[in-house]
Amino acid sequence: MADTIAATNPDLIFLRPVFHEKIWGGRELADRFGYDIPDGPVGECWGISAHPNGDCLVDGGEFEGSYLSDLWRDHHELFAGAEGDRFPLLIKILDARDNLSVQVHPDDAYAAEHENGSLGKRECWYVIDAKPGTQIIVGQRAKSREELAAMIADGRWDDMLNKVPIKAGDFFRIEPGTMHAIMGGTLILETQQSSDVTYRVYDFDRVQPDGTKRPLHIQQSLDVVDYDQIPPTSGEVTAPEADGVTELMSCPNFDVERVRVSGEKTLAQPWPFLCLSVIEGEGSARDGAGVEHAVKAGSHFLAPAGSGDVALSGEMMLICSHLPSNS
Repeated sequence: MADTIAATNPDLIFLRPVFHEKIWGGRELADRFGYDIPDGPVGECWGISAHPNGDCLVDGGEFEGSYLSDLWRDHHELFAGAEGDRFPLLIKILDARDNLSVQVHPDDAYAAEHENGSLGKRECWYVIDAKPGTQIIVGQRAKSREELAAMIADGRWDDMLNKVPIKAGDFFRIEPGTMHAIMGGTLILETQQSSDVTYRVYDFDRVQPDGTKRPLHIQQSLDVVDYDQIPPTSGEVTAPEADGVTELMSCPNFDVERVRVSGEKTLAQPWPFLCLSVIEGEGSARDGAGVEHAVKAGSHFLAPAGSGDVALSGEMMLICSHLPSNS
């Protein structure tokens, strides 16, 4: 009977993160989560990704050694009901020791036309930690392409950029066309479309180790900025928490929830897949086949289609995401 259940309930899929060195990165990914990261400033942990720039390997289980993109292509039954030619989401943890560039991302239509068929980049940020007094940039004040171009040319960054104070537990929705920058002293979990298209507007005149400056993308930025957007004044989460679950965001590309576990907690899994990232604490995760896995802060895993309810136990917090209900 156990073999029959296992055959119909695929196991949870754990992934080996991919790390990216960044000029603005630090060492917090090793210090806080125990990751074995490269030397130097490491800014990004791609925890769940099938993007060509950081395709995660499966860590353990039946598919160990396969890339997530391999599973999407060769074992699509694990994602039954999900459409498209690529795994659609990308889950990151960002360690910003210094400021990221001021940047903006395109939507699907612009990216498909101008970036070799890439997806656009809608994203959102859950603030895991932030040093006291830290701010974040979300939005800008120019009302037209001409006004924004003039502000950029004149370097009127303080007039142009909308800065918001942040603290642990804040959440920000970053739509395509939103000018933004994570500032130094911030640790964030980012849920986004599987895209690596970034248009830099301003990079604080930084010089890389080789003496060059990173390229800017002013014309593309002017093309894609949403000039009608109203910048936020706070990242405070106001949605109610129900049985440990808080809905943080629902959009055409994904839904995101924060899940608190104190003892036992069962998550239904009716989706083509469910992404789970532990950001605090430790415990265990068990799928519908009854296979139990130890998890801790820094664990990233997928509950594939048909894996059954996910039983969580311990003292921990997770950020979970899946395709929207109407997809």
